[in-house]
Amino acid sequence: MKKLDVISALRSENEEYQKLEEEHRKYELSLEEMNKKKYLTPEEELEKKNIQKQKLQLKDRMAQLVKGHQ
Repeated sequence: MKKLDVISALRSENEEYQKLEEEHRKYELSLEEMNKKKYLTPEEELEKKNIQKQKLQLKDRMAQLVKGHQ
């Protein structure tokens, strides 16, 4: 099974994958909003780094699910 086919199947059938993908999208939108700002406060910089870490963890988990279904 091709990777894109596995992802498509997970999107339609796997609740965990769906939740991970949705949360990943939310983090992506948050980062896009932060990147629009000319300057970030130190607190915003810290929040940005935390969001990036969480987003990466979600991406890693989604990749594990894809690998497990191939």
